[in-house]
Amino acid sequence: MNYTKEKADLFIRQNKALLRDDYRLRFHLMSEYGWMNDPNGFIYYKGKYHLFYQHYPYRPYWGPMHWGHAVSRDLVAWEYLPVALAPDRDYDSDGCFSGSAVERDGKLALLYTGHIVTGPDNKNDYMQSQCLALSDDGVHFEKFAGNPVIPVSQIPEGASLKDFRDPKVFERNGCYYTVIGSNDGKERGIVLLYRSTDLKQWDFVNIIAQGDSRLGANWECPDLFPLEDQDVLIISPERMPAQGNDYHNGNSTVYMLGRLDTEEGKFRYDSYEPVDCGFDFYAPQTCEDSTGRRIIVGWMENWTTEIPTQQDHHWAGAMTLPREVVVAGDKLHFLPIEEIKRYRQSPYEVTDVELDGERMLECSGDCYELEAVFEALDAEEFGLLLRKHGQEETVVAYRPSEQLVRFNRDRSGIGPQGERRTNVALQNGRLALRIFVDRSSVEVFVQEGEKVMTGRIYPGAQSVGIGVFARGMCRLVSLRKWDIRV
Repeated sequence: MNYTKEKADLFIRQNKALLRDDYRLRFHLMSEYGWMNDPNGFIYYKGKYHLFYQHYPYRPYWGPMHWGHAVSRDLVAWEYLPVALAPDRDYDSDGCFSGSAVERDGKLALLYTGHIVTGPDNKNDYMQSQCLALSDDGVHFEKFAGNPVIPVSQIPEGASLKDFRDPKVFERNGCYYTVIGSNDGKERGIVLLYRSTDLKQWDFVNIIAQGDSRLGANWECPDLFPLEDQDVLIISPERMPAQGNDYHNGNSTVYMLGRLDTEEGKFRYDSYEPVDCGFDFYAPQTCEDSTGRRIIVGWMENWTTEIPTQQDHHWAGAMTLPREVVVAGDKLHFLPIEEIKRYRQSPYEVTDVELDGERMLECSGDCYELEAVFEALDAEEFGLLLRKHGQEETVVAYRPSEQLVRFNRDRSGIGPQGERRTNVALQNGRLALRIFVDRSSVEVFVQEGEKVMTGRIYPGAQSVGIGVFARGMCRLVSLRKWDIRV
């Protein structure tokens, strides 16, 4: 098939009426039709947030990648724009892979990976280079005649000649820099740094960071940015082994706090931490907005599990709720964006409840925000039951003796099951949870964003009950719930 932006837009217009609404989210960005994965080109530009995404518009499965495009004034309500990029050149004929955006002289520039298959095995026979597209209006993009701007010939010794993708561009000290994900050919991930003055001519600087066997075989979707008085590097390692309760998804996302030396081309860091401790979070991208906030959004899906909406629903994939990244000591916390509060309706509240056993609340829903504060007292375990009806339920629980949060979807409906765990300490004997449920997603913010756990669920339409439970005595200090309506 010969792909063009115009063909993609026409196909979406002609077919989006086929979408089934069963699991479509209300306050998260999804594709207008077909497949979505990584967020791309996340930027605040001329008064709007622009978020592009990896997109195959013709089926709810991964295919030759296009760039979908949506804009928002508040990161909650999104408007779809025309497809921004299609794989229509010899250097990107098998996919316009992930990349980023930057403003230059009032124009919006996209730097992305051109992917071409070079042999019969499309999973192993391929080549990747970095390409540029420009727009005067932030909507219609033209590819640079001199593409690729970082060809394969500029891959340094010690880096993979195949895995060379996902450029994230930023400005520093009057120059443009981009970090690119790769590996060393020996099952260790690396990040490459390049420098430019005009986005068109690039010079290799150095391999700024390299992993070991604990940090996966290949690093994807690097993002590097300043925050307060340090730099943050985020990477998404492929085939990362589990470590205690963390990194059980095969492909994970981690952050490092450190310092980038642009002259030497080295990023120095001491440790790494998970960005999200749940089931479905990968390949995030950040942007700085007009207020100076650093906002992060990730792909709310997983490469290794089934996606029920691929069967007769005509769509697959979604983005997380955008989150603000803040420094808390020597760690990062991730907070829900403040704008979501504008969409709260129909408040419900209970306070000071002694709890031993299970109790269903006099509220329900499938699209809401919930805040709960528990005081542990003598309980062995306590928590919340979400999207409950009959045997269906999604469990968020805490065990004080182990300082352990459990997010369990074994009985969440159709689709993938399992449990994810993470360790968080009580604060003055209390646990604070802030949870967002949106049809087929759950995002759990623990102790003011100290940890976040994200997962997709697919319960029946009747599963809208909300309950609390405890084994042993605890106190529900407060619980507040709002419907979210966009």
